[in-house]
Amino acid sequence: MAMRPPTRAIVQALLVTFLWSTSWVLIKLGLRASLPAITFAGLRYSLAFLCLLPFVLVNPAHRAALRALSRVAWARLALLGIVFYVLTQGAQFVGLALLPAATLTLLLNLSPIVVALFGIALTVERPTRGQWSGILLSAVGALIYFYPLALPAGQFVGLAVGGVGLLANAASSLLGRRINRDGGLAPLLVTTVSMGVGGGLLLAVGATTQGFGRLGATQWLLVAWLAVVNTALAFTLWNHTLRTLTAVESSVINNTMLPQIAVLAWVFLDEPLTVRQILGVALVSAGTLVVSWRRAQRDEA
Repeated sequence: MAMRPPTRAIVQALLVTFLWSTSWVLIKLGLRASLPAITFAGLRYSLAFLCLLPFVLVNPAHRAALRALSRVAWARLALLGIVFYVLTQGAQFVGLALLPAATLTLLLNLSPIVVALFGIALTVERPTRGQWSGILLSAVGALIYFYPLALPAGQFVGLAVGGVGLLANAASSLLGRRINRDGGLAPLLVTTVSMGVGGGLLLAVGATTQGFGRLGATQWLLVAWLAVVNTALAFTLWNHTLRTLTAVESSVINNTMLPQIAVLAWVFLDEPLTVRQILGVALVSAGTLVVSWRRAQRDEA
């Protein structure tokens, strides 16, 4: 029996979040296989851009939209590429070289909290009572996870890098919402153009500062899988599910990544969590779910 469209979209969205969760494990394996972090990120997103570009160029509507882009629109897309790919994804790859996967993803999972706080600072919107409860829950979870803060020196640097990634991820979320809401551009166009800018810059910076390391068959396989399957295919499939799923449904599904990554890192990277850290992950996951859920409900209203 064929699945109804909403059910099919939910299954597809869950598959995408699982693929994105496995990315953290694959990135770790690539870093352990001597791939320089920034170059690794640049290769992934540059190759993914090359996979997506033909789908833009063969579509007359997309080509027309590209030709009609104003300088301001190009500048916004380029800025999104810098913030989301160069800063956010660059920080993710560098952070994974310094921190356990669960620690870094817990930091980046706080992005909805930072977005809500940005909204207060910019007087754009104020959190609801439900969102405040989610913020408090996430803060308690983060304190439980990191207390007592006794980390090796390298991991303190990793936390700083993760903090940069957290702020950049929150900023890119706000910028991406504005571009998608006001620009009238197809999600594929936004993703492809911004990824092309960000991926190219990452690759240029990585090649200049770190080189390419040892690019053998294993390294190329990891780069290719991350670029083609976990990026180009997954982003396309996710955008497809957004046509069917509500913002609330997408938000809830996307929020399953934190526990998925924690489990995958435990199983495949030998990065176990203590009971206290598991509790912290659970509280942060619940708190960010409340915040993002309330935001999605507001967007749908």
